[in-house]
Amino acid sequence: MGPMYDLFPANLPSGIVHLKSILAKDTQDALARATKQVSKTAEFSHARTKSGGIYSAEMTNCGEFGWWSDSQGYRYTHIDPRSGQPWPKVPKSFTETLTMVLAGTDHSDFRPDACLINHYPDTAKMGLHQDKDEADFSQPIVTLSLGAAADFLIGGFKRSDKSIKLLVESGDALIMGGKSRMRFHGIRKIYPGTSPLPGLDGRLSLNFRKAT
Repeated sequence: MGPMYDLFPANLPSGIVHLKSILAKDTQDALARATKQVSKTAEFSHARTKSGGIYSAEMTNCGEFGWWSDSQGYRYTHIDPRSGQPWPKVPKSFTETLTMVLAGTDHSDFRPDACLINHYPDTAKMGLHQDKDEADFSQPIVTLSLGAAADFLIGGFKRSDKSIKLLVESGDALIMGGKSRMRFHGIRKIYPGTSPLPGLDGRLSLNFRKAT
């Protein structure tokens, strides 16, 4: 039997913080432009799972480390395995925005060394999974959403646990930390045509992590 969904969550689990519409429109535009520059050096592509499957979302990275997946497994690397070159540096707009988002939260001292960028076309999804390739699970995962709205699933600590659905939209930030750092999570659905950013189809998620 597959996971169950609570479509109308009243409260989020402890450690999950949803900052609704925290990013102003000009900030969203700046982040989208910076992402495009990153992808000129490290192009978006569809990574493969260990078993040979292909992710429906496109991925790239910036920062000291980048997360990647292929026949060698899931891992963080200093270089882009496709080109053999270092990942692009994190754009200044990324770091400035992250500092603003985390100010006043329990994670204001978070200093990520990796940013995984996912692009979800209209039909893309991401199955329930845990982020567990990092060295220190006391560090949060912080996601900034740009473009199309999406249903974000928050599960329990087993894949079969009941999940709740949270609508995330362009300009939202989501923090997974504390007691909820190791919860299963995923993307259930992208809502086509809902991106408020010109030239951006689908959804971009900027996922800040501390790999080491």
